[in-house]
Amino acid sequence: MIDPVLLAILKGRLEQIADEMDATLFRSAFNPIIAEAHDASHGIYDAVTGDTLVQGKSGLPIFVGVMAFAVKAVIEKAAKSGGPKDGDVWIFNDPYAGGTHLSDFRLVRPLFRDGKVFCYLASVGHWHDVGGNVPGNYNPVATESFQEGMLIPPVKLYDRGELRQDVIDILSSNSRLPNSLFGDLNGQINALALGVKRMEELLADYGDGTVEAALGELKARAAQLMRAEIKALPQGTVSAEDFLDNDGIVDEPLRIALDLKIEGERMVMDFSRSSPACAGPVNISRATTIAACYVALKHIFGDVPANAGVLEPVEFVIPEDSLLSVRAPKPVGGYTETILRLIDVVFQAIATIAPERSNGCAYGTINALSLAGYRGPDKKRWVMFSFFGGGHGGHPEGDGLNHGNAPISTATIPPLEILEAAYPIMFTQWGLRQDSGGAGKSRGGLGAVYELELLEEEADVFLFGERGRFAPKGVVGGGDAALNRFSYEQTDGEKTPPMASKMVGIKLKRGQKVRLETPGGGGYGDPAERDRAAIERDVALGFVSEEAAERDYGFQSNKKDAA
Repeated sequence: MIDPVLLAILKGRLEQIADEMDATLFRSAFNPIIAEAHDASHGIYDAVTGDTLVQGKSGLPIFVGVMAFAVKAVIEKAAKSGGPKDGDVWIFNDPYAGGTHLSDFRLVRPLFRDGKVFCYLASVGHWHDVGGNVPGNYNPVATESFQEGMLIPPVKLYDRGELRQDVIDILSSNSRLPNSLFGDLNGQINALALGVKRMEELLADYGDGTVEAALGELKARAAQLMRAEIKALPQGTVSAEDFLDNDGIVDEPLRIALDLKIEGERMVMDFSRSSPACAGPVNISRATTIAACYVALKHIFGDVPANAGVLEPVEFVIPEDSLLSVRAPKPVGGYTETILRLIDVVFQAIATIAPERSNGCAYGTINALSLAGYRGPDKKRWVMFSFFGGGHGGHPEGDGLNHGNAPISTATIPPLEILEAAYPIMFTQWGLRQDSGGAGKSRGGLGAVYELELLEEEADVFLFGERGRFAPKGVVGGGDAALNRFSYEQTDGEKTPPMASKMVGIKLKRGQKVRLETPGGGGYGDPAERDRAAIERDVALGFVSEEAAERDYGFQSNKKDAA
């Protein structure tokens, strides 16, 4: 048994290493999706299994969960050629082998001590453009992964410390923005190099055996705490289901259903009733499904350390070739929308047996929006890709967060000043959306209204979103939030997508605008129990209109009372 004080010190040092790798990439990336929005992550992984040992606190937790499968894929690939060598760095974006979608490139580097692998360090970041049919790569009408971008299997970027320039040449030639790609790649390489340096310093300070024991103890404690948390829940099975609007190809809803069983100290998450694999790009791999559940469970059991021990007492039932377990070449570009719905059904299921641990559903879509074209006399290529925020669900301790980012991450929404400085666009509106949060004892957070105008001669536009037809749900009697809404100007007036939340082929001319009105979060608890002072404050601040306050809460303002 390792001394508890020493364990706490080592835990902090290890987390600091992952955090410093995050910070290094954020400071050096060329792409604002990494540099400003922090759509990246770093972690430390087991030398044999690839299991997550330590994760950074500033990146995306969904990446950390999936990266365990990515490291395992590298371990298996390296074993076929005699095992990893000191100085090797592997790179890939294969979404079916520990990936998410093609935009997310992973670098995996073994750390050697005395001729054997002590652990793996890994970096993942969302690159700006990786080819495919649509600039920015969120192709809402893709029917196979070849239409979403280049797919790179695990290959060596460094072989025994020697850079393979041919690999970089292949990557660069497949991107509309090769300079951005080159900058992000080098940021990830340097983040891993720093991680190796910091790990070697830590091992020199405390010894390999002590650090190895600490990593094992942290994982064991996470598993032990998770078992205790599960055992404290009511025994039996509860169910929840929610829907995606459509897959972008066939205009029919897709079910994500969870049967959650508590059996003593074990939890079974059964997704057998979910829809089969679909034609469009909202499919995800089994690894991504498990990683999304990891993120949801960490929201619910916040005191359990964040490592692979969280999943030891959890069994997954995910039928092959379902929407949640696809194989190549099924398209997976919109994986973010599906994992958000996965998190929603976990929240909904837990709310029925442990309402004190759950919350209303968040807004449930990243609204991936891209504008692209050519600018200036030299017709230089530009691609604006960004995601946008919405409201979080009400919870036992208060109202949901207004205008937050998706609960799959700790990323931030790129500031409008950065977007306006980088691209020929101007935001004409960026503000909270009134009446978008679900009613409840704790109100759901508000979504936002974004409106932007094109300043260049012309541009192509696409949107990949969700929650246009199925609103974010409230729990424990809370109301649903507002639906997502997207519109765009054309010469004959305002238009909306036929499939509500997904569209390609939009052509904008100078001065025309696109507009996003994002959902809020679902409410928590009976609206009749909401404090009158809170309702008055909501109305005074413009969060809730007088009409909605009367409709949802039976509230009348003092003016109406006096009349």
